[in-house]
Amino acid sequence: MTSDDLLARHRAVLPSWMPLYYAEPIELVSGEGRRVTDAQGRTYLDFFGGVLTNMIGYDIPEIREAVQRQLDTGIVHSSTLYLIRQQVELAEKIARVSGIPDARVFFTNSGTEANEAALLVATNHRRSHQILAVRNSYHGRSYAAMGVTGNRGWSASALNPLQVAWLHSGERLRGLLARLDPADRLDAAVEDLREVLATQTAGDVACLIAEPIQGVGGFVHGPDGLFAAWKKVLDEHGILLISDEVQTGWGRTGEHFWGYQAHGVTPDLLTFAKGIGNGFALAGVVGRAEVLEAVPAISFSTFGGNPVSTAAGNAVLDYLLDHDLQANAERVGAILGDGLRAAVGELAQVAEVRGKGLMLAVEFVRPGCAEPDPALATRVFESCREGGLLVGKGGLYGNVIRMGPPLTLTEEEAREGLAILVDAIRAGIEVEQVSA
Repeated sequence: MTSDDLLARHRAVLPSWMPLYYAEPIELVSGEGRRVTDAQGRTYLDFFGGVLTNMIGYDIPEIREAVQRQLDTGIVHSSTLYLIRQQVELAEKIARVSGIPDARVFFTNSGTEANEAALLVATNHRRSHQILAVRNSYHGRSYAAMGVTGNRGWSASALNPLQVAWLHSGERLRGLLARLDPADRLDAAVEDLREVLATQTAGDVACLIAEPIQGVGGFVHGPDGLFAAWKKVLDEHGILLISDEVQTGWGRTGEHFWGYQAHGVTPDLLTFAKGIGNGFALAGVVGRAEVLEAVPAISFSTFGGNPVSTAAGNAVLDYLLDHDLQANAERVGAILGDGLRAAVGELAQVAEVRGKGLMLAVEFVRPGCAEPDPALATRVFESCREGGLLVGKGGLYGNVIRMGPPLTLTEEEAREGLAILVDAIRAGIEVEQVSA
């Protein structure tokens, strides 16, 4: 069977609003380490990891063996109406590393469900459906999660069960705060929050949900300390802080284990997903017991924290800690980040090389201004694939190349991918200049 056959079948039975990467979509049929192979036998270095999900890489023996041991018991599912040893053990580990005192953990299948659970808890705790969210954010594809998503391209419904007021993201290229001196942005963000509370809410707001680094938004982030500046105001009003760590968690940023730790503050709730399952469906919310217990009726997730997924999660977290992958993310991420800044950072079409650790992005604009150039980003994206490198796209305007490689990426692989990416950027710019 050819990929063309599979593509035709895909289009015949799946909805058109499910995007496929590349002008000629590829089917990945095998993987090992940080490399995947498509149905045509072409092998790629993977710098996107299934959207930052294959955090340890592919075909990792420790994870495969842990899952196989659970499969060998014959118990794939029992529901949480019965004790699940793997679930309890993983919850204990996550509670320890969360940084949240007296923590409780509730497991779900995806980041969307984790954010839904966090919103359920926060609105019950405060008896309010008023929410603060951040412009250019993304929190998932379900009803309430879309309601707190501040990116129109990913808001698939204009309807909203929540009353949401929006804060500035602290983006450095565009918007009101971008006009300010960096030293003034934290004060401006606090003023913005106070004004929003005074003018757009009835006062009894449930929570602020925010990403330390906006994932789908193009790896945009405000200045370090932003969450702490916000939380001083939130605490005055009894408003909870939810840190959406679906993409920033587990040491990916290198400098910290959780994205919130760059801000010198501890959230009331944090949500996690993606990398902890390394491809198995595993996510959840962790928070202070006082907050997480604020659910007035029975609630559970049929498949959340099932024996197979949590067996994988235990192996992933153990591997992550045993091999100090956070330090690797910082070291290898510096090779990529510094290399990109040195090679293409001064090009007129590159507005910014940004990110932390192994969460990096390049934003493309028209020369001499901040006008987004999604066409150039697409050319670079396609050229990377042709060169044997898989990357992601994103940003509010679709003009950002995103990279979230497995945290096991080696220095040699980082330099290999860097060379392909730099060549792709230069080739994409040359095409633009010729056509002009």
